[in-house]
Amino acid sequence: MTTEQQVSNLNIANVLTVLRIAMVPLFGWALLQDGGDDPMWRWIAFAVFAVAMITDKIDGDLARKHNLITDFGKIADPIADKAITGMAFIGLSVVGDIWWWVTIVVLLREWSVTLLRLSILKDVVIAAAQSGKVKTVLQALALAGLIWPLPHGDAHGGAFDFWPGPLGEVLFYASQVMLAAAVAMTMWSGWEFFRDVRRQRLARAR
Repeated sequence: MTTEQQVSNLNIANVLTVLRIAMVPLFGWALLQDGGDDPMWRWIAFAVFAVAMITDKIDGDLARKHNLITDFGKIADPIADKAITGMAFIGLSVVGDIWWWVTIVVLLREWSVTLLRLSILKDVVIAAAQSGKVKTVLQALALAGLIWPLPHGDAHGGAFDFWPGPLGEVLFYASQVMLAAAVAMTMWSGWEFFRDVRRQRLARAR
């Protein structure tokens, strides 16, 4: 008689997930330093955000490759993802680089999907859709670009000069266009998720 091997919660994938959660307050603190107007702190915030996004990819790959998937990881990983991107949306809205209505719409979608996914975890398994993966990439790229200390309009009084002049403006507005695409994909993937949950529940009820 064989028994399923019990995977310890104390594994490298979960450690990286917890580390990502711990980065959230550090990231927010760095982003909001001097009202978001200090280029050095914006670069520090970008570095923390980039590391968090990279560890998101690494811990998922490690968990699947080495069979390190645990109940803790299933719960903590999506929370870590939404915490770091949520902090980015909120922080960038505070400093005036993202409209608040965009942040509110995205966060309502992200957390409603996450909470529903966790609530049905034992009964209904919804595989990650391609649209969700595209959404994650677009969000990460758009947020990373907006965290950069780029000159744009009057929001920062021209204090950012790492990419001075037209180049900085182009990079900033390119990030805004990518953000628009990310928001559209966020809403589309959310609709797909709720649709798939409903289909599975109807199928189980028959």
